[in-house]
Amino acid sequence: MAKQPYQIDVTDLTSELKTNAQTGLTEEQVRDRLAKDGPNALVAKKKRSLFQKFVDQFKDLMIGILLAAALVAAFTGETTDAAFILAIVIINAVFGVFQESKAEGAIEALKALATPKARVVRAGRDQEVLAPDLVVGDLVYLEAGDVVPADLRLVSVANLQVEESTLTGESVPVEKTDAVLTGENLPLGDQANLAFMNANVTYGKATGIVIATGMQTQVGQIAKSLQSTDETKSPLQENLAQLGRILTYLILAIATLTFVVGYFTQDAKVIDLILTSISLAVAAIPEGLPAIVTVTLALGTARMAKKAALVRKLPAVETLGSTDIIGSDKTGTLTQNKMTVEKLVLAGEIVDLQAENPFEADQVNPDLLKLADLLALNNDTKEIDDGLVGDPTETALIAFNKKYRPAYTDTLAQMPRVSEIPFDSERKLMTTIHPVAKGYEATVKGAPDSILARVSQVLDHGKIRPVTEADLAKYQDINAELADQALRVLAFAYKDLNAVPDNPQADVVEKDLILVGLIAMIDPERPEVKGAVFEAKKAGIQPIMITGDHPKTAAAIAGRLGILTEEDDRTKAVMTGAELDEMSEEAFQDRVKDVRVYARVAPAHKVKIVQAWQGKGKVVAMTGDGVNDAPALKTADIGVAMGITGTEVSKEAADMVLADDNFSTIVAAVKEGRKVFANIQKALQYLLASNLAEVIAIFMMTLLGWEVLAPVMILWINLVTDTLPAIALGLEPAQKGVMSQKPRGKTANFLSGGVGPAIIWQGTMQAILVLAVYGIALAFPEHQGSELIHGDALTMAFMTLGLMQMFNAINVKSVYQSELGPQAFANKFFNWALVFSLFAMMAVVFIKPLNPIFHVTYLDSHQWLTVVLAAFSIIVIVELVKWVQRQFFNKG
Repeated sequence: MAKQPYQIDVTDLTSELKTNAQTGLTEEQVRDRLAKDGPNALVAKKKRSLFQKFVDQFKDLMIGILLAAALVAAFTGETTDAAFILAIVIINAVFGVFQESKAEGAIEALKALATPKARVVRAGRDQEVLAPDLVVGDLVYLEAGDVVPADLRLVSVANLQVEESTLTGESVPVEKTDAVLTGENLPLGDQANLAFMNANVTYGKATGIVIATGMQTQVGQIAKSLQSTDETKSPLQENLAQLGRILTYLILAIATLTFVVGYFTQDAKVIDLILTSISLAVAAIPEGLPAIVTVTLALGTARMAKKAALVRKLPAVETLGSTDIIGSDKTGTLTQNKMTVEKLVLAGEIVDLQAENPFEADQVNPDLLKLADLLALNNDTKEIDDGLVGDPTETALIAFNKKYRPAYTDTLAQMPRVSEIPFDSERKLMTTIHPVAKGYEATVKGAPDSILARVSQVLDHGKIRPVTEADLAKYQDINAELADQALRVLAFAYKDLNAVPDNPQADVVEKDLILVGLIAMIDPERPEVKGAVFEAKKAGIQPIMITGDHPKTAAAIAGRLGILTEEDDRTKAVMTGAELDEMSEEAFQDRVKDVRVYARVAPAHKVKIVQAWQGKGKVVAMTGDGVNDAPALKTADIGVAMGITGTEVSKEAADMVLADDNFSTIVAAVKEGRKVFANIQKALQYLLASNLAEVIAIFMMTLLGWEVLAPVMILWINLVTDTLPAIALGLEPAQKGVMSQKPRGKTANFLSGGVGPAIIWQGTMQAILVLAVYGIALAFPEHQGSELIHGDALTMAFMTLGLMQMFNAINVKSVYQSELGPQAFANKFFNWALVFSLFAMMAVVFIKPLNPIFHVTYLDSHQWLTVVLAAFSIIVIVELVKWVQRQFFNKG
């Protein structure tokens, strides 16, 4: 098996790449390699043109049905119908193209991250070149503040630390080395002799040889996966597609049945039967459904935007409501991405800063004041207008002083640094030297084991005494205890000097030290996240943590947040990327339900985790903020990126962006998503019950030899009922207990929860009432003559059907619960929509010039009384049926 770059010796690497670790490549080599491999840049997948995007909008089955309806309407001579349907189709397509216009920016965002310039050695000369001009084999300089311009194998390192959180998820900078590593299949975070493109150098210097450029880099691999990853269809899209297929088959069957029945029972021309069947098909299609769904989603989007959840793709609103799993990145999402001092150890005792402020004690421990001085003095942090700049660990120490002891700047002024011994990874120590009243003082900071091995005395409540074996054992036990809590521990000591050494040596200065204490830091959880995790679990949603951090750190944070509980078996609930690699796909499918925390994972692992849950039929939401999160964000049913700390890559790959980076916003979005789905169900029940009533009525009128509702009548009813009342249902408030229900998951659809049966029996009941009104009009005519009698009957049936549909809009607000009471009119927009639609419906009869256009007659008071009573009776009937369902069938 070929060696990995981190396993190769520098000498072998330079030989393999035909380069030189001192003089770099020649100009001729650079030209040849640039011509062969291309620029050090990310290549975007070829974009579709606006025309292609527009055409693609018409490939949906529901859109196909609507286009067929338009052709049908045109064929029957009803150009108004055809124009109306085509307008809906075109508006829907334009809106879809608009939504898609920002969805292809992930690769461009990755390209924007590339470093514009790099410092290299070519032909033995130092040069500054554009990053896209780098080639494999180039020798590159790095120092603090640089962004790594390509993937490098480090050949010379001087205290180099690189911050790789956007790629690996590691919350603190990683110490780098130039030594050969021997491990097999090391995760990116442990490949310490490599520096990856777009990582930030926070400390030290180094030189490295370019081993990969452009699409061959780790960031490039992510770009490739983004290009190859198919976006998952949302449950909403799948439900609409399923509904479209069902409607297609039903419409074809009903139209065919109507023709056959009419042919064998009626003495009518074939063309008339065809036109009747076509009219019935037009009645069966809910022309306004795509527009209603779009508007309802858009309204949900607007409400979510006010709560700092910015939706980039409309179906994401509804998808959140069906979420079963939320896979969340740790660093910057669940945590603050800011190291914070949480505990101190003074005189062998732990001080928990979350529980107390030791600086507010009646008598402040002098050891604490000394420790605070050392935190400030042994520190390279710079303070600028925008905040603190430097290593996150060191900025945390200054932040501690700013919070608890703002006068620390006086100490810095009185004791300026006059010499130092820089940190290195072998000693794991850093020393600075400062003037004091009686000479000089050396301050030492570093790993507890390194400090404890060099101390001879200890500071104990202001007094210096010899250190004992018991002291050392106690501090070592405390260090282990804090480390088990995933806290990063540093020790601090000092030493008095008579003079400043000309060339201070570690083995001379860093011995016989006086131990002052320990500090323990962590990247703490966001304060609002624990409550959000509780709410998510209450709603039946399982949060899981997916991070590149150490397992102990990840498990500790997960425990503090409630993602891991005391009941969870940690051996099963925590898994590393290395363990995941060793498992077969089948074994992982069996194990995935038990895992709550994934640590030391790479981008490919995150995608695998998402796909494993999806393989179990779960709807998966993935949150994240780094470059490494982008493939998983795109693979998940819904990707949620952080708006403040998130990279542009993650935002462009996501369906939704949290403007406030607040995990609790996701919970609010879930509630909104559930409400949106419920409201779409209401609109769907309303529309399909209405259309079913039209279909049954027309079919039975044909069978009975009655006058059939004209296409313009059907169009007017649908135009009046499918717009304002249906849209208003999208503004209904959330029902009680919406966040106490389990996620509906992928198996549910718009006809679930009793909606399907309600559509059938309510549609059938409306048709029966309409036919009854027609029959009453024939039995008790107000005029003489067959044509006038049938004209009145058809007008009454037409008005009954239209008014009844609007009254039924009140019924569909709940499948089983009563709508008699003030709650039925809590939605003011719905109330006004209903009033407007009622007047619009009746206007075609009351305004006489409109009568011939709509083929209606002018009704008298008795006829209107019959119409209104029949239309209103749907409320009484539905309420009685709901009461029976609740009392005898335990519904609702």
